[in-house]
Amino acid sequence: MNYIFFILIAVSIIIGILNNTISEVVNSMLQSCDIAVKISFSLIGIMAFWLGIMRIAEKSGLVKILSRLLEPIAKILFKDVKKDSPAIGDISMSVAANALGLTNAATPIGLKVMKELQEENPNKDKATDSMCMFLAMNTAGFQIIPATVIAVLVGVGAKNPSEIILPTLIVTTLSFIIAILIAMLLQKIWNRRNYD
Repeated sequence: MNYIFFILIAVSIIIGILNNTISEVVNSMLQSCDIAVKISFSLIGIMAFWLGIMRIAEKSGLVKILSRLLEPIAKILFKDVKKDSPAIGDISMSVAANALGLTNAATPIGLKVMKELQEENPNKDKATDSMCMFLAMNTAGFQIIPATVIAVLVGVGAKNPSEIILPTLIVTTLSFIIAILIAMLLQKIWNRRNYD
């Protein structure tokens, strides 16, 4: 990634010199740095707010209630996970954290889920169906409240940053459902190939 950014900057400077617009290139770079700092500060604020809300939800038991509501669905999607596995609850918590737009909070939970699923994996060299399903669900990233996107919009001075909520909900719901369906389809195809 560093090489890509270096190439982009170098090409911009070279083209600016050739077109005699180097002052505009430098001004744009400085303005971009200013905007990046503003976005970072707005992200700090909104992430602190939502992580605080998540901590309150955890302490009050709301996350566990949401996890229990999601557990029956998780047990259907993750058939090869043991019945008493802690991974089911953690999968539910990861989905709940993602749904609230707390991707930073969901990441350590997701890593914990993968570690738990790997411990149950009989063949350590290959991913299980449950690992693939969880990866597909996590990558699709269903969100009810896109906290990070709202923070970026606030940082760049959008007049109505919350108008992104409905489109995000529609798009992430569709991508989440499609990811689950494709994972289920690929599981059937792959398992059928292995049995033939």
